[in-house]
Amino acid sequence: MLKSEIRPAPVAPGNVTIQSLPDGSLRVRNAAAPGPCPDRLTEQLEHWAAVAPDRVFLAGRDGEGWRSVTYREALNAARAIGQALLDRGLSASRLVLILSGNGIEHGLLSLGCLHVGIPFVPLSTAYSLVSTDFARLREIVAQVDPGLVFADDGDLYAAALLASTPADAEVVIVRGNPGRDATPFDALLATAPTDALEAAALAVNPDTLAKLLFTSGSTGIPKGVISTHRMWCGVMPIALALYPALAEEPPVLVDWLPWNHVFGGTVSFGLALFNGGSLYIDDGKPLPGQIEKTVRNLREVAPLLYSNVPKGYEELLPWLRRDRALRENFFSRVRFMQYSGASIAQHVCDAFDELARETIGVPIPWMTLLGSTEAGMITAHRHSDATRAGCVGLPPPGVTLKLAPVDGKLEVRVQGPTVTPGYWRRDDLTRGAFDEDGFLRTGDALDWAEPGNRQAGLRYGGRLAEDFKLATGTWVRVGALRAHLLQHLTPELRDVVIAGENRDYIAVLGLPSTPEIAEDKAVRERLRAKLAVLKAEAGGSAQRVLRFAFLTEKLSIDTGELTDKGVISQRNILRRHAGLIEWLYAHDAGDQVICLKADA
Repeated sequence: MLKSEIRPAPVAPGNVTIQSLPDGSLRVRNAAAPGPCPDRLTEQLEHWAAVAPDRVFLAGRDGEGWRSVTYREALNAARAIGQALLDRGLSASRLVLILSGNGIEHGLLSLGCLHVGIPFVPLSTAYSLVSTDFARLREIVAQVDPGLVFADDGDLYAAALLASTPADAEVVIVRGNPGRDATPFDALLATAPTDALEAAALAVNPDTLAKLLFTSGSTGIPKGVISTHRMWCGVMPIALALYPALAEEPPVLVDWLPWNHVFGGTVSFGLALFNGGSLYIDDGKPLPGQIEKTVRNLREVAPLLYSNVPKGYEELLPWLRRDRALRENFFSRVRFMQYSGASIAQHVCDAFDELARETIGVPIPWMTLLGSTEAGMITAHRHSDATRAGCVGLPPPGVTLKLAPVDGKLEVRVQGPTVTPGYWRRDDLTRGAFDEDGFLRTGDALDWAEPGNRQAGLRYGGRLAEDFKLATGTWVRVGALRAHLLQHLTPELRDVVIAGENRDYIAVLGLPSTPEIAEDKAVRERLRAKLAVLKAEAGGSAQRVLRFAFLTEKLSIDTGELTDKGVISQRNILRRHAGLIEWLYAHDAGDQVICLKADA
């Protein structure tokens, strides 16, 4: 297909039906049947090892070049590792815990676990490398009780291993010294398969536990979400319906999204494996000092499908603008650009569209995905107009949504092939997670992008738990207000925390985009002017911000202010910084607080 033939299209709009129910809820259902999928994930590994044995499956940085593993090599490694795990007596009650991030050995160990039905638990590296007290890590280890713990770098993970690893758990490393007895990863690879391997592989079925994905803990202690082979395999035909280009050629991905989350570890990893593609593991991140690695990788490898968080696209923009070679390589093959986790800013979307037109003549369609650890894919929206960037669309094939009225908002609840059966060893949480009709409660609110045209799709309305009432009894919808503020208060701010529960008006703490901005008087006056305009345009007290100050203290993952994905926890920050909130509302707050008069 030529670039000029690319046309954005809605996600199966003709198959989406909307039904009003007597209790005031709505059922939004995509009746299109997703395509067939295997019973277990490594069936696809076996298939591609036979059909395209020498094709690159996984590749990771190795100095100036790339180290790669073909499909045949990946299958052989999965068989050897699977046998090694069986030899150690590991099982669904003695799991494999993975501390380190995305990497070839991490991927091969995951495949070995999947092949023989031994669950694995990939954790955020922040629990081991950012945390100072390892409290979250110890909580998870206590829940999982692993039989084997893997860390690629023994030196780097030594402190975390010492603080959390049970004495009877085997530690496996690739390199370095963890400060305790450890098995080299190569010993797993050297294991000879036996007949027990084939028997274990054949015993894996759709309901076999594949892995546990722990929630980020933004609303409490991280919970272990059960992910079965049915769920993981079920994502793939849905993704194929959303990205038909995957069926036309083996996809190439350049991806940094963490494998301990559903989009990186389930969707991106699965898309490559299911479709015989190549996953180049991006060792960069959308942060100053690390985005350069992503730039180098994208200069060398052209993706077919590109996934990132909105912040990642924002960090890439200046590099694409000034580096023509990077720009030409990036746009040479890419068919879709996908984002999730937050709404993309209109100026970022506009800029990418402009660069694409300059480079290849047409913009690249965008794909918005709304999902969760528990539900997998919830909605999808394909668009080429930046003004549609806030829309999350409609359910993909096979997914049914229930929009239930809760405190004046519509909570989205989900049924579908990718929904979890529950939480690991927490029957109490599992019972509370589903409503009387068997729909998973997400705690997220949605509303219609165009109330008079429901087929135009849904918009994200924020977390129900974050909303609050002013002293007047007026609800403040935090998610919608946050998105509105960030649309107008960038580039000075990278995020906002909204206060005002039981107060007369809303006050905001702003996280500066760079540390020096907080001390810049010109920036402060510019923000004052922007806030004054927003106040004048506000439709009521639930949208009117009258106080503003910068939050300059570094946020902590240990205290729950920041999740391992880098997402702020509104309620935890308000709780931890109660004194700062009181100062923000004080009559004589001082020059550091921007104060606007209610009647001005």
